[in-house]
Order: sequence, then structure tokens, then C-alpha cells
Amino acid sequence: MKLTPVMQKFVLHWGEMGSRWGVNRTVAQIHALLYLAKEPLTAEDITDTLGVARSNVSTSLRELQSWGLIKVVHTLGDRRDHFESMKDVWDIFLVIAEQRKRRELDPTLTTLRECVLESEEDRATDPEIKARIGNTLEFLEQLMGWYEQMKHLDHGTLVKVMSLGAKIQNLLGKKG
Repeated sequence: MKLTPVMQKFVLHWGEMGSRWGVNRTVAQIHALLYLAKEPLTAEDITDTLGVARSNVSTSLRELQSWGLIKVVHTLGDRRDHFESMKDVWDIFLVIAEQRKRRELDPTLTTLRECVLESEEDRATDPEIKARIGNTLEFLEQLMGWYEQMKHLDHGTLVKVMSLGAKIQNLLGKKG
């Protein structure tokens, strides 16, 4: 696959963005490449296009598959695996959000719930500190409740909700 300068800039930036979010740069670049590709690519295509080691490509493809961001497809007459990414940016966003929730926020909620329960018997921890932990738990539970509702909305409705922005205050009858 031949990358135009614009495509190359996109792939490089996606890799940089991924590394800032704790994702391996090559994993993010491969995802960007597959997102832009018009046809599914083989691991060899990816290796040649990005100039990275074949072993790194294989590891990265497995990680992207575990996230549910890419899938294997087969082509008639070709025994090699071909890979393709989701093409709808909303689907990609929702998969990433769900995976991050599962990997990061769910364990945090579990720990916060344990801390709140344990703090009921804990006389050594200051009540103000206990309240901060409880407030953090309450905030994350509200956020996750909102997320659970939002993830089931169709994309058109999500776009409208986002477009409302600060205008939501008017709908709630509050002045800004």
C-alpha cells in the first residue's frame, strides 16, 4: 500500500496519539493504516508499508484483535490472513471506550467500593478522607451510569447530544 503524505501524517500522528494514551505506537499506527486502507491488508503488506518488523506486526495485530478493533478476513485463492479495521469512527470510539472502561474503570470502581466498605470499620482514617473516597466512588458510578445509557443510543442521537453542548442548560431551565 502506498501512503500519500496526508495518509503518512495521519498514521504517524495516530501512533503518537496512541503512545500518549498508553498504547504502543506501532499498534496505533497499524490501526490507523487499516482504518485508512480501502481493502484488507496482510501482515506482509503492513510490514512493507510501515517498515516495521514482522514480529512486531504480528504482536500488534493480536492486540488490536483482542480490543475488537480489527478482524481477520479471508480472500478467495489466498491462504494468508487479511486484516481490516472498523470504518465507522463512532464504532471505533465505542469499542475503545468499552475496553478502557473494562480494563481501567471497572477495577477502579471495585477498589473504591472495597475502600468505602472497609472504611466503615476503620477508625484510623479521617472522616474527611473517607468522604473524598466516597465522593470519588459516587462520581465514577454516575459517570458509568451515564456511559451505559449513552452507549446504547444510535449514532445520530449521540451526534445531537454532543451538538447540544452547553445549550443543555437551556433545556434544563437553568441560566448559564
